[in-house]
Amino acid sequence: MLQNLKSRAVACIAGAAFVLATGAMFIGSALAQSKEPIKIGFSMSLTGPLSANGKQALLGMQIWEEETNAKGGLLGRPVKLIYYDDKSTAAEAPGIYTKLLDIDKVDLILGPYATVPAAAAMTVAVQRKKVFQILFGLDVNSEFKYDRFFAMIPTGPNTKPSFTEGFFDVAVQQNPKPQTAALAFADGEFAQNACEGARVNAKKHNIKIIYDRAYPPATTDFTPIVRAVQAANPDLFVICSYPLDSVGMVKAVNEIGYKPKMVGGAMVGLQATVFKNQLGPLLNGWVNYETWVPSGKMNLASTQEFLKKYQARAAAAGVDPLGYYLGGWGYAYIELFGKAIQGVKSLDDGKIADYMHKTTFKTIMGDIKYGKNGEWEKGRMLQVQYHGIKQGAGLDVWRGMSYQTILTPGDQKTGNVIYPFEKAKQ
Repeated sequence: MLQNLKSRAVACIAGAAFVLATGAMFIGSALAQSKEPIKIGFSMSLTGPLSANGKQALLGMQIWEEETNAKGGLLGRPVKLIYYDDKSTAAEAPGIYTKLLDIDKVDLILGPYATVPAAAAMTVAVQRKKVFQILFGLDVNSEFKYDRFFAMIPTGPNTKPSFTEGFFDVAVQQNPKPQTAALAFADGEFAQNACEGARVNAKKHNIKIIYDRAYPPATTDFTPIVRAVQAANPDLFVICSYPLDSVGMVKAVNEIGYKPKMVGGAMVGLQATVFKNQLGPLLNGWVNYETWVPSGKMNLASTQEFLKKYQARAAAAGVDPLGYYLGGWGYAYIELFGKAIQGVKSLDDGKIADYMHKTTFKTIMGDIKYGKNGEWEKGRMLQVQYHGIKQGAGLDVWRGMSYQTILTPGDQKTGNVIYPFEKAKQ
């Protein structure tokens, strides 16, 4: 009898504690929502050639915003994201960031997605002495050398060569070793930077560049470019391109039947499901950079939890159904920023920047530590090869690793390259 009374008392106390804890959480969240929000402003590529990536990054950020506010916000205040479409261009970005700071009176800013808008917006951030973390911009701080700059991109300190470093590392391990390379690149800042890095990698491995030409950003017919490269007859064809260019290059190489020993490199867009669906088996044999794939070593429990939420909302939001390229990174880039704000318990830009420089952050995309120049202290760019893709490949194929092999870096490698290129086309 006494034992039963004790058990009931313990149960009552536990139940009361749960109710109190739940109530405190609810009250804390309600109090936070009643306060003036912390406004974080940014631009994002929601139209134009980069929009397929920008839209998925935005959904990732919005999921973080909702989760954060459900937990009581930051510093006891709700968070509000204020953003505008930069249309994938440089021209829009400076005006947007001026408006965010002067008209919207945001507390903090985040940089845009992609090199061109980020470089254009950087001038405003430097003038206003704002902490400025960008998403997937390549070597944007090389000229500014701004100490409050950070780049959420796994290039590491070796920024420009990182996109094609793995491509060349794999190529020179083949027998016989390739001797020559061709470079084709869009006349835009990212592509120029990436191909500058490709030249460094070629020189490092004593590979002679026998074709090295830019093409106008508005190019739609890539057949003449591919024919010119074919005439030069290089062993390696390295392409540094934007999404629509990448699709055009893949189609042109396949239509002509051109078969260099290896082809790919720094082609933005091939990571997106919409372009994988469009190209299908035309991708077989191509070797290209990636930043995250659903390999066991990278697929953390927190990553899977996020992707489950993202994918459940993707169709209604009209974005990439998987979110592997920018969905997770969009979440991670604001997740890290939120942790820095909480870490310093302040909205002071200088304090946040100092904290971001010295802290290792745990995110859904793994541990991230920034180096002195605002790039990652250690790089983690991947090179993958696509293979075995059949006509009509559906979404389930793109979910996994059956159609792609991680070639580099060594600690992430899942298999060997199919070489030369034409063997993967059979």
